[in-house]
Amino acid sequence: MNNCTFIGRVGKDAATRFTQGGDPVTGWSLAVDSGYGDKKQTLWLDCSLWGKRGEKVAEYITKGSQLGATGELGTREHDGKTYLTLRVAEVSLIGGKPEGAQRQRQEPKPAPSEMQDDDIPF
Repeated sequence: MNNCTFIGRVGKDAATRFTQGGDPVTGWSLAVDSGYGDKKQTLWLDCSLWGKRGEKVAEYITKGSQLGATGELGTREHDGKTYLTLRVAEVSLIGGKPEGAQRQRQEPKPAPSEMQDDDIPF
């Protein structure tokens, strides 16, 4: 059984495309860091989530957001290079949207009350 879990940051916003048969596939890149200092390394995964679940979570998978992904780890060859892939079975959104992507809700401020000079006791 090939089942791996990774926690990392999204490298690019998720995008949904459709196969010739009409099946939705949502894809994004995930950066997983390990080590620290001079020994810090980043592992990049090409993630794909098939079906309607992918369509529904795509809007929340934005560049810089942190998430956990569990699925089947694999590889693919392209132009002589090997890339890691993760066919996602389960995705967990961790925290909120990254700073800058989240709109701040502003409460309306009450209008200042106007005081007349006549009302001041001194």
